[in-house]
Amino acid sequence: DTYHFYTQDMNARALDILRMENSLQRALANKELSLCYQPQLDLRTGRIIGAEALLRWKHPKQGMIPPDRFIPIAEERGLIVPIGAWVLETACRQLQQWQREGLRPIQMAVNISALQLQHYAFTSTISRILEETGVSPTLLELELTESTIMEDAEQMISLLGELKKMGMSLSIDDFGTGYSSLSYLKRFPIDRLKIDRSFIKDLTLNSEEEAITRAIIGMGQTLKMKVLAEGVETEGQLSFLKQEDCDAFQGYLFSKPVPAEEFAQLLRDEGQNT
Repeated sequence: DTYHFYTQDMNARALDILRMENSLQRALANKELSLCYQPQLDLRTGRIIGAEALLRWKHPKQGMIPPDRFIPIAEERGLIVPIGAWVLETACRQLQQWQREGLRPIQMAVNISALQLQHYAFTSTISRILEETGVSPTLLELELTESTIMEDAEQMISLLGELKKMGMSLSIDDFGTGYSSLSYLKRFPIDRLKIDRSFIKDLTLNSEEEAITRAIIGMGQTLKMKVLAEGVETEGQLSFLKQEDCDAFQGYLFSKPVPAEEFAQLLRDEGQNT
């Protein structure tokens, strides 16, 4: 008792997803995936306090494929679990490499998907990676989305508590764009809220964005969580965040995501200027 419309676009989309899935399965083995690192800075001192590891894919024929094109497919097809483990291990090995080069310790932030969290071997995978790389768990921050932790809030409270006991930091990425119950938010062992870039973009042009940003910063302070603003691109945005006593920021105003060696040079230059 129903009907559907069919168009050729549906076929083309299905074939595109299938090709992307097959290419992604080969990408890890063929070393087509890489990480870039975007600096995170303390708003009061201006010093680099961390890096966010961001996944990049250079296809041999199509060139650079945007993350928003392939990550949803990786999540839909379950490929995000092995890819996510590779990201965690690569980021931790890079962190250890920087320390071997004599650079000061910083925190590494890695995005974690819902499928990774729900995988039965997630905590054991992290334990193995930390042990093999020698990275202190206190230098690893796991970034989760609001929708991920609210999907099964009671179960998440238990799982996140387990991760906290292992010594890692936890943050909510893109905060303000999803739905989170305040009664649950105060029960999650979250260390940091990351204000979504959509609120920062028009920060000095829109009073509503200013009000939302101010409210998130105030909420973080009340709940004893640090607050980081994403997507900071102008001095005006930075000035507003300083005025509201935000803790940290990342964005093109200081640096775009860069390869590991360029990030290391940023740390070296900072050391020479202090």
